[in-house]
Amino acid sequence: MRQLTKLQSAIFMAGGLLMVVGAGMYVFGVHKPAAWIFTLGAIAFAAMQMQQQYDGRSFVIRRLRRIMTLADICFVVAGLLMIENAYNFLLPTFINHLHNGMNAYIIYIMGKWVVLLLVAAILEVYTIHRISSELEKEK
Repeated sequence: MRQLTKLQSAIFMAGGLLMVVGAGMYVFGVHKPAAWIFTLGAIAFAAMQMQQQYDGRSFVIRRLRRIMTLADICFVVAGLLMIENAYNFLLPTFINHLHNGMNAYIIYIMGKWVVLLLVAAILEVYTIHRISSELEKEK
């Protein structure tokens, strides 16, 4: 695995910290700034994680890196859904263009960021653990 530079590592760690702070703030009721903080952290975290490339030949590690990419996408989409939950940008569109607009909005949008965040966190923990063990085997 290609190692990150010191600046990239700092951005990676800051992104992870911003995600934790943003999610915590959102849970404790500070919705609007928390959504932006979380999303900014998710973008920084995902961007720096994409910089860590694997140049080896192991199929297992390549597959785990693809799963990690899926987790990064889930983190960013969770941030976007968190912003939507805080500001309700799409609510008028749902109400004006769908028969049961408010019900559809609740079913498809409200609170779904939590599910994506949980899925992404589980995938991230799994892939990090497996990649480290596979790299040890490779040595």
